[in-house]
Amino acid sequence: MDDRIRVSDADRDRVAARLRDHFAEGRLTSDEMDERVSATLSAKTVGDLRRVMADLPGGALVPPPAEHRPRPAAPSWAVRRHRPRIVPLILLALLVALLIPGSGWLLFALVKIFLVFWLVVILAGVLVAGRLRRRMHHYRQSGFTRPGGGYTRW
Repeated sequence: MDDRIRVSDADRDRVAARLRDHFAEGRLTSDEMDERVSATLSAKTVGDLRRVMADLPGGALVPPPAEHRPRPAAPSWAVRRHRPRIVPLILLALLVALLIPGSGWLLFALVKIFLVFWLVVILAGVLVAGRLRRRMHHYRQSGFTRPGGGYTRW
């Protein structure tokens, strides 16, 4: 990496953390640690950080640049994802039902079917929840143990 590239705060923090590790391992004295940390925090380029870490073991000072992905041949808005497009079709059908003379009843029938469907789903959910609640209450009253064993009662 070029020594003239400017460093970020994250790069400075990373080098300062590595300096603390080297100090904890006994490679640096407290005076050297203070001097190097202040040089690290005032570093502007990769070269400045490299000089701070020059005589210490370790890997790269800054992570390598992110790999560049090849650009798609078409612009991002033109790349087609394979997802179902049902909502636009439903909206188109509702618009047609509104615009065709005498088709207001068709729109009303579609809305009615939709509402009946959700009413049935909600009622089924309430019935299943009530049945599970009664079953759990029955198990608690009869003294069954928890799944997994044990002699405690719920």
